[in-house]
Formats: sequence, C-alpha cells, structure tokens
Amino acid sequence: MDAHSRFAPRLPGPAINPIVDNSDEPQPSLSDLHDFEPKLEFDDTELLAPSPLEKDVMVGDFVLDEDTDLEPEEDVNPLEDDFEDQLREQSENFQTPRNKCDFLGTDKQGRHIFGIYASRFPEKSQLEGFVREIIKEIEPFVENDYILVYFHQGLKEDNKPSAQFLWNSYKELDRNFRKNLKTLYVVHPTWFIRVIWNFFSPFISDKFRKKLVYISGLDELRQALGLNKLKLPDNICDLDDKLNPSRKPSTPPPSSILNASRQQQHKMATTHQFGVPLKFIVINSPCLNSIPPIVRKCVDSLSITGVIDTEGIFRRSGNHSEIMALKERVNRGEDVDLKSVNVHVIAGLLKSFLRDLAEPLLTFELYEDVTRFLDWPKEERSRNVTQLIREKLPEENYELFKYIVEFLVRVMDCEDLNKMTSSNLAIVFGPNFLWSRNTTTSLEEIAPINAFVDFVLQNHKDIYLIDVNQRTVSVD
Repeated sequence: MDAHSRFAPRLPGPAINPIVDNSDEPQPSLSDLHDFEPKLEFDDTELLAPSPLEKDVMVGDFVLDEDTDLEPEEDVNPLEDDFEDQLREQSENFQTPRNKCDFLGTDKQGRHIFGIYASRFPEKSQLEGFVREIIKEIEPFVENDYILVYFHQGLKEDNKPSAQFLWNSYKELDRNFRKNLKTLYVVHPTWFIRVIWNFFSPFISDKFRKKLVYISGLDELRQALGLNKLKLPDNICDLDDKLNPSRKPSTPPPSSILNASRQQQHKMATTHQFGVPLKFIVINSPCLNSIPPIVRKCVDSLSITGVIDTEGIFRRSGNHSEIMALKERVNRGEDVDLKSVNVHVIAGLLKSFLRDLAEPLLTFELYEDVTRFLDWPKEERSRNVTQLIREKLPEENYELFKYIVEFLVRVMDCEDLNKMTSSNLAIVFGPNFLWSRNTTTSLEEIAPINAFVDFVLQNHKDIYLIDVNQRTVSVD
C-alpha cells in the first residue's frame, strides 16, 4: 500500500480561492468521498492540546506524533486575538430573529443565495435542532444550484460547534445539499480560520477548493454576488465599517439613485433590452404583443423538442461569461443567433432578462398583495389571483407574464424528462418575477411568492381564459 492510498486527504476546508468557475463543465460534487464540509469554526481544543487519554493528536486519518526532542511551549489560543473579540462584542445585544437563515436573493447566474449567521447560533446543547431547522428552511430550494454565505461575526465560545458535530451534520445532509452547492462564501473570516486552512491546504481536494471563497468586506461580497442592494443585520454592517474604514461611503439615498437611474435611461441606446424598464423596450424595440425580441428568441429556442425536455432546464446554471457576452451584444442592437448556444446559457439569458428589469415583471405595486397569498382562504385564491393579474398589471406586463407562463406550462408538460414540475419552476422564477423595492426578500416572503407562481402555473387556463384586449380593467 503506497503512502497516498494509506493517507486519504480527508482534512477539512480549502485555502483562499476567490475564483469562481464559469465553465460549461458540470460543477464538481461535494458527495465525492474525499470532499469534506469545511469547519467554518470549531472548538480549538482539538488542535491546541491532546486529550488526557491520548498522546497523539488525531486529525482525520493523520496522526501527528509528539516530538519528545522539542521543549514544551505554552499553549496560545489564536482565537484570543483582537479580531475575534471584535466579532463577539458586536453580538452581545443582538436579538436572535425568527428565521435561522435568510434568503438574500439570486446571484448573477440566477442561483438562490442563503445567508447563515454565526450570531444566530444557539448554545451548543441546542445546535443540533438549530441545524435541522436550517435544513428544513432551505430544503425546497436545493434541487437547484444554490449559494451559501456564512457570516462569521458573532461566534462565541458557548455556541462554537465542535469539528465532530460539523462532520456528523454534513454526513446527514441529502446528496442535493452537497452536490448543488456551487459556492460557499465565508465573510469576515478570522486570522485563526485563515491559518488553519492554509496549513491544511496541501491535503484539500481541488474540487472543494473552488467552492470556498473568503470575503473580507461587504462591498466585495456585493460584487461577487452581483447584488447592488444587500440587506443585512446591523451588527454585521457595523463590524464591516470597523474592519474596512477606508471603503466607499454607504449606499446613497433613494432619491439620488432614482435621479441617477433617470439620467442613465436618457443616455441609454434605444437598442437596450437588458437593465431597462419593460415600457422602454416596448417603445423602442419591434415588440409583437409587447414581447421583447430577445425573450421571444429565447422561448423559441428553448421550445424545440430535445431542448425543452432537457433535464434540469432552468435549474442548472449556464456559463456566466457567455450570458454576459450575449447581453452586451443584444444591448448593442446585434441580431444574435441562439441556434448553437448551450441550452442552459439560453435559459440563463431568459432569467437574466427578468432579473435585470428596472421593475419586476409583477411590479412593486403587487408585492404586498402577492406576499399575502398564503393567508388567503383557498376558496378565494383563484378570484384574487385572477383579479390581481387582469386588473392591476400594466398591459405590457400582463402580456409578457402570460407569454412566459404559457411557455413554462409547456416545460411542465415535459416534466417526466426534464424533472421540472410547477413547484420547481416556481422556485426558480418566483424571485425573478417579483422582489421588494426597498429590502432583501426574506424566506418568509419568498414562500408565498413561489406559491403564487405555482398556483398560476397550475391554474393558467382559468386565469387566462380571456385575452388581454377583452379583459375588464377598473378605472378610477
């Protein structure tokens, strides 16, 4: 038996690697035997001192024998540095919110982003139940590619999970949790974490190394996720201000953003179809029945037999650089040909169009109504949904929403092959159809939005029984 086979690289966590792979190759799976869940923080006694019953320090399958020739040194706890103290002091008066984790939105490739906060960890005796609650909250979404963001601020000695606990929790995860995780961002990592990961980096698999990215500041995180607005707890923002005092000023007031947006629209070429209001496209582009040309091209390309039944259509991420290149060409007014473009790139282009709209397709006006969907009595839902869509959506929004829904129904008809049910499609498109004007949409709000879209997909015949030109619009 050679040395490599004897000592399998089972050590936790990768070194710093800020590069996110954008290739067409399928993302590596965390379910491989040599991939291990990173121990974002753990009881340092496992590394600092041997057990009274052991003279060897065990790390995975490796045994580090004590060197009797070396003089004993005083144990120094690297967690006692000033940086760790800063993380703890920010959470002293922090009240644990109802949600164990937050839905932060979708990234540049349309993947769901979930935030996990060390400041919300309970004491060690309650950690097991806490982890199960997190799994329960995000389980409906992990059939698709997703992103995790771990905020290290607020970890305290009494809620610090042990390495054994983290490993046991990882082993209990369903395969989709491990396989479909595409990037794990660690925000405000301590010096201790960096030293440990650098020490173990030679033994860590390249596959997992590409998935873990250290983030030192919130501006860097926003850029990595492609989110201009990122609503986070005040204690995390306060810590970021302390750690990054030279960073750019915080977000300007809404009035400044609105004025800048208007000025940008005036300078924008009339060929733009991404990042502009739907009304702008309808006025300046050759839209048949208010359907933007690029949307029609995407739908036509994806409706072909052999494409529409692709397993994981809309669930898997397309190559980000290809999507960005296509968007730039479209905005320059070029006539793009999608015949030879990868199906997941086309699907990503369609999702990106919806996500880049200046106002969501279902409009900010409908946000409060839609997020109350699950509170409506079941017997009233059909009437309420129909009324919202027919009477409150602007005509161009109504037509485009109807067009996309009819296409998604055809995708549903192939669910035996593509595995995309109405609920799966609702999870993907819900956050792209509607989001909040001022804040990040929470998990409590995303659930009714997805349920609303699911209801529309399942009841589209009743909702769209009449054409837009025949619908009754209330006039004040």
